[in-house]
Amino acid sequence: MTSINVPIIQNILQANDFVAEENRKIFSDHHIFCINIMAAPGAGKTALILKTIELLRGSVRIGVIEGDTASVTIDSDKAVLAGAPAGDCHMDAMMVRKGMEQLPLDELDLVIIENIGNLICPAEWDLGSHSNTLIASIAEGDDKPWKYPNIYRNLNAVVVTKTDLLPYVDFNLEHFSQGVNILNPDVDIFPTSAKTGAGLDLWTDWLLSQIEAASRA
Repeated sequence: MTSINVPIIQNILQANDFVAEENRKIFSDHHIFCINIMAAPGAGKTALILKTIELLRGSVRIGVIEGDTASVTIDSDKAVLAGAPAGDCHMDAMMVRKGMEQLPLDELDLVIIENIGNLICPAEWDLGSHSNTLIASIAEGDDKPWKYPNIYRNLNAVVVTKTDLLPYVDFNLEHFSQGVNILNPDVDIFPTSAKTGAGLDLWTDWLLSQIEAASRA
């Protein structure tokens, strides 16, 4: 059974990677920076996306491809919700393509893919984004890099959310960061709080630098 399943899985991933490369080229041709945001359920992914849209509104034209069916609907003058269909485990590149077809790509600078709330399956699937970001909540504990190493290996940024809970939760930010850096030495880590606004300026500054680079490409 294994000898049959492995080639099938490889073929599915190869087909997905082909579509993902096409997606990335379409985004690049439109000078759009596309970011894939992943997280466990309850990490504050939607809250961060909403706060990011609020902070960038007026300076950046934003579109959203919604893959997490558990999340609230995002509405904004500058952000267009593209209701990409979502499975129980992960998004794939074709789902993103369907979402892209609902977006006015010529009118956007940034596309945010809100991935499924899961720390295992999304790690294996290239969606065609330029960057992968993980949202990690203080409430989840500081051992997640050791428990879910695969998802941390292919990241460009980690946003640590709910830092306003640090006085009340047993979470060691240095221990967490060490685990992340062992797996991915080049990743940027942004401790933030959507509630207090702490650290969000550094996160949006990083995002703006990526958007600017994409616009010049």
